Amino acid sequence: MLTRQQSCVERPVALQHGSNTGRKLSYIAVRAGKRALVVRASVTVPTIPTPGADEVLSCPDIRPRLVARPSPFVAHNNFGGGFVSDMDRVALTAMRFGSPKSAGAAQFFAAPELEGGNGDGQHINWMEASLEQLTTPLPPWAVRAGARETIFHDPRHTTAAIVTCGGLCPGLNDVVAGLVNKLTDYGVPEGNILGIRYGFKGFYDKEHKPQVLTKRSVDGIQLQGGTILGTSRGGANIKEIVKRVDMWGVDMLFVVGGNGGNAGANAIQQVRCSSSSSSSSSSTASGRVQMCEENDVLCNVIGVPKSIDNDILLIDKCFGFDTAVEEAQRALLAAKVEASSARCGIGLVKLMGRQSGFIAVQASMASGVVDAVLIPEVHFQLTGEQGLFKYLQSVLEAKGHCVVCVAEGAGQDLLENDSLHNGTDASGNPILADIGTFLKKELKGAFKEADIKYIDPSYIIRSIPTTSNDRIYCKILAHNAVHAAFAGYTGITVGLVNTHYVYLPIPVIIQAARKVDPRGKMWNRLRASIGQPNFY
Repeated sequence: MLTRQQSCVERPVALQHGSNTGRKLSYIAVRAGKRALVVRASVTVPTIPTPGADEVLSCPDIRPRLVARPSPFVAHNNFGGGFVSDMDRVALTAMRFGSPKSAGAAQFFAAPELEGGNGDGQHINWMEASLEQLTTPLPPWAVRAGARETIFHDPRHTTAAIVTCGGLCPGLNDVVAGLVNKLTDYGVPEGNILGIRYGFKGFYDKEHKPQVLTKRSVDGIQLQGGTILGTSRGGANIKEIVKRVDMWGVDMLFVVGGNGGNAGANAIQQVRCSSSSSSSSSSTASGRVQMCEENDVLCNVIGVPKSIDNDILLIDKCFGFDTAVEEAQRALLAAKVEASSARCGIGLVKLMGRQSGFIAVQASMASGVVDAVLIPEVHFQLTGEQGLFKYLQSVLEAKGHCVVCVAEGAGQDLLENDSLHNGTDASGNPILADIGTFLKKELKGAFKEADIKYIDPSYIIRSIPTTSNDRIYCKILAHNAVHAAFAGYTGITVGLVNTHYVYLPIPVIIQAARKVDPRGKMWNRLRASIGQPNFY
């Protein structure tokens, strides 16, 4: 028999495929030394049935109108990393709850039944199931992102365009550089990669012509914040954009933007599903598509989702979010220093978060110095026995100072009479009243002796270069976007879902904003960490 001191090597020798419940794998354990003792063992490895077509969030493509050819990376097996299959799948929901009483499970079992969905909510992500705006129920699986062995464009004759849209966010330059470098790796010639200036308007703005992007011109741009292409909100004249795409012979268009930018990309794409069934087409976004049908322009439109608020549906996190949280934490730490250095000091920090409080929640959790966090998803009141001020009074009595973090979209119901609380901006977003200055004024009225320090770092946290994790993330997103275009996909965006990179049809992610779940683990973990009650 083998002793503890004797080393052995496990070597699989036989593989028997079983039913959907499992497969049998046999091993041989061989003792190292002069004498060999063979021990045979078998284990049953669970397997997962291959998902059917109606169980996959399929992505539109224009492959029938393109010519298939081997990838230039076949020669070296994609730098040794191999290729992704079109049949690879990523689960959209990572966990199946055994009971409604399981932590974080309430929102799944309470999910309303949606047309074409699964009814019990088990395969419907909580943030989609709980939103009235949802129009596309989700199947359990998504298409895996990555390089394919077969591509549908000849790189030598390919022209690509890149545009950045919406507000600034850490990582825009990283994504632009990643796109240019991977396009060049495929063999797209210098001079065939165009950078569109100042958002969608750059397609038809006579004052700002597209700039040619090369590996040399993007070298090192990831070390600076902002975007070398410039950006702007709104102004998407779709017909003019399609006209320029046709005129310039653009084969691939990469749109780096948030919900508005991706909506613009989707409009440019003009998806037309072949199926007339609303339930089947909405659940899978399937069917062949025609790009710019009126002009019959053939172009792959690929999105790279950007949101400093981290409010894109389905995606684990948006690029730049980690960087924003890190910088936001600095503001909270500064507020702590200011508040603790004054008699009856109150540090008030307003962070970005129009509809979603992810930055406020994560930065507060990371800093460990915040006493109260206010986000758009959770109603609060200022006065009364359960109000914010009553709680802050107890904190001041206990330790002499406190720190409050508020997301910019929080408490808008308290400012309904504000004269600025109306209208929309260039992107179509509601113009928010300033909750930060409002709270500062109300705090001053409630705590006469308090020394209040108000910090608003909004534009600081979005204009800085990325941290190392975000830098890597941006590069992978950009590379997978290029892989998607060469694979013939169109009208899709790329993102990280359950730690795996996937392709998602744009209509799915632009239905509504992702929000912090007041019943979820993230919010309640924060409340437990800082001891925050409900303020209502």
